[in-house]
Amino acid sequence: MSEPADSDDLARLRRERLDADRLYNDALTAVDRAMQHVRELPHPPPGYDEFQITPLNERWELLRLKPSERGGWLRRFRAHVWGMVAPLFERQEAFNAALVDHVNRNVAVHRETTRAIESTLALLRGELERLASFQSRLVLYAQQITPYVDTKDREVAGLVAAVGAGLSALGDEVQKRGESSLVHERRYDAQLDELRGAVALVQRATGTVKRELDRRAAVEERPADARVPPPDDAPTPPSRTFDLNAYKYVGFEDRFRGSPEDIRERLSAYLPYFQGARDVIDIGCGRGEFLDLLRERGIPARGVDLNGEMAAICRERGLHADAADALSYLAAQPDASLGGLFAAQVVEHLQPDYLTQLLDVAGRKLRPGARIVLETVNPACWAAFFSSYIRDISHVQPLHPDTLQYLLLASGFQRVEIRYSAPVPEEWKLQPVRVSGGPAADRAPAGELVPAMAAVFNENVDKLNGLLFTYLDYAAIGERP
Repeated sequence: MSEPADSDDLARLRRERLDADRLYNDALTAVDRAMQHVRELPHPPPGYDEFQITPLNERWELLRLKPSERGGWLRRFRAHVWGMVAPLFERQEAFNAALVDHVNRNVAVHRETTRAIESTLALLRGELERLASFQSRLVLYAQQITPYVDTKDREVAGLVAAVGAGLSALGDEVQKRGESSLVHERRYDAQLDELRGAVALVQRATGTVKRELDRRAAVEERPADARVPPPDDAPTPPSRTFDLNAYKYVGFEDRFRGSPEDIRERLSAYLPYFQGARDVIDIGCGRGEFLDLLRERGIPARGVDLNGEMAAICRERGLHADAADALSYLAAQPDASLGGLFAAQVVEHLQPDYLTQLLDVAGRKLRPGARIVLETVNPACWAAFFSSYIRDISHVQPLHPDTLQYLLLASGFQRVEIRYSAPVPEEWKLQPVRVSGGPAADRAPAGELVPAMAAVFNENVDKLNGLLFTYLDYAAIGERP
């Protein structure tokens, strides 16, 4: 049993029918134009000129004038003269006889030739007229084929139309139900996403509480004499700081910054800047994507994050990470002891004074030739500013690429470059007008108005795209002299 035709099959059949109709009409037009029409035939040649035939037959003999030998001396004299010229007249008479005989023989031939030409022309005219009549009737017959076939298909067409109407009504109903189902499905997906987010937050909170309980249980299990309280002026170790709300920002990054796989792919572009380095610090290491990449390349590295939950997640994955303040952590490191410093999506969270101090300290702690890479949101791209930047309530100060480049130079770094990343997808951008002629261009005076307007509009589109849709992120990269 054959499957019912879908809309694509019906559209294809309709195109094939239209193509067949067009080819049939073209062929019929070609046959009509190729029909033979009886043209004016040449006239038969005029009849053979027989005006001199009779005189030639009457006057070709010369020897009839031969004189008699009898009589007086005058006749004898004539006879004597005739005897002298007779050979000449005999030859002339023989020539005349041959010529007249030839003319008489060709008279009949010329007469028959003329009659044959006349009859041939008449026959040719009749045949051409019959051929033209046949072709005309053939075109009339071809013109009747389409009405003949159409009348044969009327009953089927009526049945198909009735079935089509029923199917159309059924299709409308199915479409309505499908649209309703789609709305319910989208609503369900939104609720499912919301539920997934809530479950993820619960899991993060549960993990945070569990780690804190394990830590406290471990402290309680130690001997009493080992639990010596620290001095009053001793700072609380950052790794022991318990922030019940720290998991919320982890969930925020899980939802809005991207999956760990996506972040790894984006951050892998910075690995060449740390090739062959050691003792690299990842400030604001987050979930540890860049620490993972460095470990895979065999580059020793440590992470530091103010969010204790982030640092705990890194340690669970076997990464070296501490929960600490970045400035205090760097200040505690020996001078010229670090082989590189990396910070992705961190500097926009810092107050200006804090940032400048952090850069000054980083300049002292890095070895000569070590790289510093600071990636942040690109506020020069309006799409990034109004989407990524203002969505995060922990952001403090947007940093223009020129500003961050200047701060690195002012802190003593050299060969500072700006590297843009994460270009805005093309479908987000404004699209230019594409003019390649057409009715609108044809109506313009001399075809110049519409192209000129399109050129101005496209220039404005390029300017807006340069402001709105460039790169979502950038990195300022410097080198310790």
